Amino acid sequence: MHTKAKGDIAEERGCEYLYSRGYKIIDRNVYNRFGEIDIIALKDNVLHFVEVKSAMSYEQAVNNITRSKLQKLNRAIQTYLQQKKFSLDYCIDALIVVEDEIEWIENITL
Repeated sequence: MHTKAKGDIAEERGCEYLYSRGYKIIDRNVYNRFGEIDIIALKDNVLHFVEVKSAMSYEQAVNNITRSKLQKLNRAIQTYLQQKKFSLDYCIDALIVVEDEIEWIENITL
């Protein structure tokens, strides 16, 4: 299976995971000049910008969330917020998908 197909499956599983925990999926695969936002979800009036990572191991997936990736993601988020004129609180989260397991990491920072 190709990397894109694996990523799409991981994102779909991530959306199902969030939905089952009461999150409303606002948007997916949002692209702008700074990069891509995998999932944008809303819960308790807070926007969650979710980076989905899948790999053969948890450590490999987590290590793919680099400082550079977070900086680009933050710029993409700021652009998205300005375009949509949202003024809600927000955080950046990660979903780590390894085989049949999903790990939710809330509020990751630079």
